[in-house]
Amino acid sequence: MEKRRLGIGGPKISAIGIGAMSFSNFYGVTDETQSHAILSAALDEGVTHIDTANVYGFGASETVIGTFLAKQGKRRHELFSIASKAGIARNKELGERYFDNSSAYLESELDKTLARLGVDSIDLYYVHRRDAATPIEEVSETLAGFIRAGKIKSFGFSEIAPTSLLKATTVHPVAAVQSEYSLSVRSPEMGLVQTTRKLGSALVAFSPVGRSLLTDRPHNEQRIAEMAWMRTNPRFIEPNLSANVKATAGFRALAADLGTSAAALAIAWLLNKEDHVVPIPGTRSVTHFQELCAGARLRLTVEDMARIDNVLPIGWAHGDRYSDDQWIGPERYC
Repeated sequence: MEKRRLGIGGPKISAIGIGAMSFSNFYGVTDETQSHAILSAALDEGVTHIDTANVYGFGASETVIGTFLAKQGKRRHELFSIASKAGIARNKELGERYFDNSSAYLESELDKTLARLGVDSIDLYYVHRRDAATPIEEVSETLAGFIRAGKIKSFGFSEIAPTSLLKATTVHPVAAVQSEYSLSVRSPEMGLVQTTRKLGSALVAFSPVGRSLLTDRPHNEQRIAEMAWMRTNPRFIEPNLSANVKATAGFRALAADLGTSAAALAIAWLLNKEDHVVPIPGTRSVTHFQELCAGARLRLTVEDMARIDNVLPIGWAHGDRYSDDQWIGPERYC
């Protein structure tokens, strides 16, 4: 597996990682056995980066990673570069979601994360969503303090604008920025790709296969009805869903013509775009995970990249990537 740098001076990690939201029940029912099978397959494939968060299953994702690591004995600290996130909080009485970037909150959640994972420190700690009331420079100071305390080795931000990244780096280097990026979502190319490249930050791409649209088995209405978040997402509500499945048919045909799966081709496209991009696909299926890993080994020619852009040009997708409610938190910059 090809290696990529996790920020300036950071460790070399596998070119793709595991998006561990799928280790909770977000995209469908799963269990510890399924999640451990993915982690075992990752070791076989040479995948060394795991991305999780405190809110994935309210700690369930971190816990299942921790139980897997506990089974590895003395090797448990050597197998994976682990990233986690905090910043999305919930009022238990009202059930309302809000964002908290305060030092006290982030440190409290970090300590819970370390306990669930069963480790003393993690490689990367993200602010999951920005709290607009807290200056990002102040947040960077807090995160830098966690580095000095030995609890984390680096930090990053999820779904921030390039201008926010530039402010954060005046305090301390930012190892990574996480953003949705794929053939379905090209907005990072309007500033975030360029800024992360210039600063030496990794651009960690979540949902790199378009939440199934860029695979050979896109979700249908029945499947989407089982997932609360997906059934409110504009791209997966009719008539957009049918239009998007139809729009991606040519991409599936092209993948077959190239002798690979659509998921592998989507991963390969991302990796061939920029050498500081690290896709973190998530799945509950070992077979699908192996398809995704095949994409990290696929080498595309200039002609191949042009053919992909021809069948899925910028702007092909029907519907916004988020609903109005889902847009609360991510920073819009274009």
